Amino acid sequence: MAKNNEDKPVLVGQSGPLNGQRWMIGDKIIIGRDVECEIMIPNRQVSRRHACLTLTNSGATIEDLGSKNGTHLNGALVSEPELLKDGDMIQIAFAQQFIYLSSDATMPLEMGTMEGISPVREGLLKLDKSSRQVWIGTEEVIPPLSASQFQLLELLYERQDRVVPRKEIISEIWGAENALDVSEQALDALVRRLRERLAAIDNLHPFIITVRGHGLRLDNPPS
Repeated sequence: MAKNNEDKPVLVGQSGPLNGQRWMIGDKIIIGRDVECEIMIPNRQVSRRHACLTLTNSGATIEDLGSKNGTHLNGALVSEPELLKDGDMIQIAFAQQFIYLSSDATMPLEMGTMEGISPVREGLLKLDKSSRQVWIGTEEVIPPLSASQFQLLELLYERQDRVVPRKEIISEIWGAENALDVSEQALDALVRRLRERLAAIDNLHPFIITVRGHGLRLDNPPS
């Protein structure tokens, strides 16, 4: 049964020469350097026919077509067709990253028209959970945050100006069953990396505030 356009999966360029561009996935999309490919990446690291996205009854799959520099899904090398999930990250060689969205309904918003993000409180930092995109002002955080970095920021973002206890953060990110095995140093390292990513765009605002003896909170100044 044919899907309406708004129900079709979408591929969005996250970093690389195709950043911000998007494609609705029909039956099949070939990604590669060749001009005949549906998604053409002008980079020598990309094979002429590098990877293929196919829409099946079970959902969309990603398959590497014997490329020289590989295709990665969420950081893992693709060696056989993999079924995609909403929010999956696809890396083509070292040249281009995409995010897969299960339908047009979760398509990231155009820069400059971010009213629909609906944050808890409007501020300088904006976050879109569906596409895992983060902006400071009008500048997007590129490359995208890692899964754990985004999860930490999302947790603090949803509770802006409230202190989130460290134990609760560890439980949310690493899982309650693993919380006892996660050291305070592991959380400190994650916080440090996230701060560095945000400071690379805006080093005037600390954003992630440590409240000693209690936890962390997000300081999101007005835009």
